[in-house]
Amino acid sequence: MAKLHHLGFPRIGNKRQLKFALEKFWGGELSEQQLQTTAADLRQQNWRDQQDLALDLYTAGDFSLYDQVLDASFLVGNIPQRAKQSGQDNSLDNYFRVARGRSQSQECCAGSHGHSGESQAGEMTKWFNTNYHYIVPEFDAQTTFSLNAEQLLLQIEELQQINKNVKPVIIGPVTYLWLGKEKDDSQKLALLPKLLEVYSELLALLAEKNITWVQIDEPVLVLEIPTQWQEALQSSYNKLGQSKVKLLLTTYFGELKNNLKLACELPVAGLHLDAVNAPHEIDLAIAYLGTDKILSLGIINACNIWKTDLNQTLNQLLPIHQKLQDKLWLAPSSSLLHVPIDLDNEQKLDYEVKSWLAFAVQKLQELSLIGRALNEGLASVEAAFTYNKLCIESRRQSQRVHKQNIKSKVLNITPELGQRKQNITQREALQQSYLNLPSYPTTTIGSFPQTSDIRQLRQAKRLGDINEEQYKKSIKESIKFCINEQDELGLDVLVHGEAERNDMVEYFGELLDGFVFTQFAWVQSYGSRCVKPPILFGDVSRPKAMTVEWSSYAQSLTEKKVKGMLTGPVTILNWSFVRDDQPLKTTCMQIALAIREEVLDLEKAGINIIQIDEAALREKLPLRRSQWQQYLNWAISAFRVCANGVDDKTQIHTHMCYSEFNDIIKAIAQMDADVITIETSRSDMELLDVFEEFSYPNGIGPGVYDIHSPNIPDVERMVSLMKKAALRIPAEQLWVNPDCGLKTRRWEEVKPALLNMVTAAKKLRAS
Repeated sequence: MAKLHHLGFPRIGNKRQLKFALEKFWGGELSEQQLQTTAADLRQQNWRDQQDLALDLYTAGDFSLYDQVLDASFLVGNIPQRAKQSGQDNSLDNYFRVARGRSQSQECCAGSHGHSGESQAGEMTKWFNTNYHYIVPEFDAQTTFSLNAEQLLLQIEELQQINKNVKPVIIGPVTYLWLGKEKDDSQKLALLPKLLEVYSELLALLAEKNITWVQIDEPVLVLEIPTQWQEALQSSYNKLGQSKVKLLLTTYFGELKNNLKLACELPVAGLHLDAVNAPHEIDLAIAYLGTDKILSLGIINACNIWKTDLNQTLNQLLPIHQKLQDKLWLAPSSSLLHVPIDLDNEQKLDYEVKSWLAFAVQKLQELSLIGRALNEGLASVEAAFTYNKLCIESRRQSQRVHKQNIKSKVLNITPELGQRKQNITQREALQQSYLNLPSYPTTTIGSFPQTSDIRQLRQAKRLGDINEEQYKKSIKESIKFCINEQDELGLDVLVHGEAERNDMVEYFGELLDGFVFTQFAWVQSYGSRCVKPPILFGDVSRPKAMTVEWSSYAQSLTEKKVKGMLTGPVTILNWSFVRDDQPLKTTCMQIALAIREEVLDLEKAGINIIQIDEAALREKLPLRRSQWQQYLNWAISAFRVCANGVDDKTQIHTHMCYSEFNDIIKAIAQMDADVITIETSRSDMELLDVFEEFSYPNGIGPGVYDIHSPNIPDVERMVSLMKKAALRIPAEQLWVNPDCGLKTRRWEEVKPALLNMVTAAKKLRAS
């Protein structure tokens, strides 16, 4: 009998209960006990949603109040000294200080300006090739580890009250070290022996709690890791494999390639293989594993929302099941954290498209159906398999998906579409003469606070409570307010504030053909930040202008230059649930042509600074360096196609956030944007080290204001950060800006922070 399990379930709640509880707690409206009660209720609901699915093992430890990597840091007692503000190292206050720089609002902290309650937030970056962000562990020569398992044990005990077949999940020690960053000259791999002592203690404790299986995630195995890290995996599991619990070593997001034999031969009881991304490695894994170990296959795509082809998957599994019998386990490819919770919540979604989709609950239902077909025979689930086949064929043949005229436009793209007339040096002189900006020019990334009034306005429009004319009038009032505030603050290049936009990708998807939208299909990006990705189901085109009216109105209100604000094709692609029936390159080029039309229309309307955000450029970079160039070739080409049809006096900006970009800096330079803005505040400008060796030719704005923290940066810190930047980049190329958009912040935080930023720029000019 094949056994069924999963690697993790979404934790935000089907109505984003966790998000709202966190934000109330941070604002002082909710006590710690009330927050923990909400968290416990969500866990109970998640487990109830899974009870009718005939799973053989139920997962505990997949719930987090902020981030699973941060949880791992607290589990092993690795807490930055600056965050230890209370008597208990493992307190919730300390947890949120690492996550966001502060536990609760300033009003709830000691002192009206809260310095005793503030600390620098931990650095944040992308989790492998997903849009999930994790808090980077920090290591130095003084790092020690100690077991703090209370939260994990609490989740285990809660689940054991419902079902005794509990499988805790933890991040493996080698992946944990790999994900972290040294804060001094020490070597993090040297910490492995001390870390393994804590892991051994944890596994022994779990055995005492009657745990049989532990899922231990080592996704580092899908990367091209150096020999010493391969040896670290071997030594780690030589030690941990001696524990009384059985270890299921879990990998996901890609192929194991040269790490496959190593993974199979580690002394663990089972291996999970991502069979969605690496189906060709199954036979070799079976050969390497031998007859004693479990092989868990991730057969359901846990990172996208399309239905699984049940018939095709069953045919693939039948010979494997015949060979492995009860040594075969089945699961989604990775944690279901990356997909929405329940498709049944979508009552207004286009019926035909809805029939092509599966969210987390439905994916576990698919898993259950495949398990029944293997264990009980196809006849037991024949009706469900027949319906699934009809849905798969409907999507494959739909004329709503495939449009020949759009496909022809992509085939006719020439290299000339991606070329500016003059090089960056010539353009820079022309733009400086035309724009007449000061040294260290100040700007923001685009969005300003999305107040409750703005959100209620958009909801009123959706519900039909106000008409289009009333909506536009109110949005223009918001734009006017935003322009006036920026003028008073003294910013040099303004933005219209994006009051009309619910999300930087969803907004454009709603105005492009080829997308559909959901009401409740939220996924977690980080902490309380949830996004509702558009579903990109068909060929993409632009029926009409999308931003020109708002940008033109904003420009009419001021003598200063206003940036046109667009989202780039690679980010729209990577932050959507994208179709899987054609190459990503083809879909991206369709989007690039649509955005190009918008860029040219903005320029015609007199907008001569245009920012095209590519926040997610690095996100879908293949996990193995040897495969990078193929992706970068078409991703950079797509940006150039959308951006480079403008006159040379028009200044093109782009923005990237929370991505380790140093290793692709040459590709970023090839984008040929006139100015790039990037996140560097949390990393204390460490991300700029690459410019000591690479002479970046274009303008660059290293973020000096961490907008993901409620802390208000002071002038001297911003000046210090920019002086660090000026050691690596010529001052005449530098811009001063926050590290990301201000949508999630409050005006009470934004105004003093930006005033400090402008003051810092003035000090820099004076010096």
